[in-house]
Amino acid sequence: MANQVPTTAQVSASSFCAVILAQPGHSICEPRRLTPARHVLDFDHAVAPILMINRVMFSTRRLLLKFILLGLLLSMAAMSVGAPAQARTLKPAIGLTWQPAKLVRGSPVLFQVSAPKAQSVTGEWMGHKIKFFRYENGTRWYALAGIPVETKAGNYDLSISEALSRGPVQLTKKIKIATAKYPRIAAHVAKKFTEPNPEQMKQISADKNVKQAVLATESAQKLWSGGFESPVPSPVSDVFGTERVFNGEVQSRHLGLDFAAPAGTSVHAINSGTVILAQDLYFEGGFIVIDHGQGLLSLYLHLSDFRVKAGDPVAHADIIGVSGSSGRATGPHLHLAVRWQGVYVDPAVLLKLNIP
Repeated sequence: MANQVPTTAQVSASSFCAVILAQPGHSICEPRRLTPARHVLDFDHAVAPILMINRVMFSTRRLLLKFILLGLLLSMAAMSVGAPAQARTLKPAIGLTWQPAKLVRGSPVLFQVSAPKAQSVTGEWMGHKIKFFRYENGTRWYALAGIPVETKAGNYDLSISEALSRGPVQLTKKIKIATAKYPRIAAHVAKKFTEPNPEQMKQISADKNVKQAVLATESAQKLWSGGFESPVPSPVSDVFGTERVFNGEVQSRHLGLDFAAPAGTSVHAINSGTVILAQDLYFEGGFIVIDHGQGLLSLYLHLSDFRVKAGDPVAHADIIGVSGSSGRATGPHLHLAVRWQGVYVDPAVLLKLNIP
């Protein structure tokens, strides 16, 4: 009988079953020990292709995974290039101080930040944008701000942003504002100032338009330098915040500082800046406004004469006018007011700030 070639082979752990075609339609399954035979399908030859396929598939999966990870990394890098740098939030350990130490409503405030590596420093305070300045390329940055006299006692956020070479960083600090008690005084003036006639009302209306345009001035550049000084050598006769009662009724709050300057006293600019108004108005009398930059204005009222005109630059302590009793005044004196971004602040506190 001629040798028959096996058609199938089943392999177990210790034996195999050779299927021999003895007769058409019949087969014999004979268990035998696993021995090398040319008629038997070799185990290594049967499994090796499978292992090779598995290795190829595993290598392909690894390569595919690498391409996926590389694509994700490239996508993230592209997004980071196109997106703005995210600011990091710093702990309040940064060197932040302010003057005066106790803040009350109506007070100006000088913020000081220690930021030696900052390229610029900006902030936000009570809804106002503030820009810090650096003194002689030092490590400390300063900014003037103010607290509206209507502010309620409580804690308020100061947000500071430092521009660094590696990106912006931010600080938010809660700052306590205390209450302040202001006096109330009675003053008696002519009825024309509390009950103006139609002709006087026309002048008051015209003056209002002038003041609105002038007091809205907010130059971006800082024009002042160093500390602020008193405009006259006279003593203070009335403080900031006093409720003014005219003819038995509360008409206004005193939003300035009065000096008992005799008529004819020379009035000096409290700091450098640009004159933006020098004009006689109904209530203010002889009125001068100096723009010191960054929303800071100084106002001088009841003058009897001017020594400057609108558009003139003035230096620290320059003579700008002469004191008097013009406008709504009960006698000769100088009324000094200070506005920061539309907020009246106490001039007496400003004059005491230690500003580099």
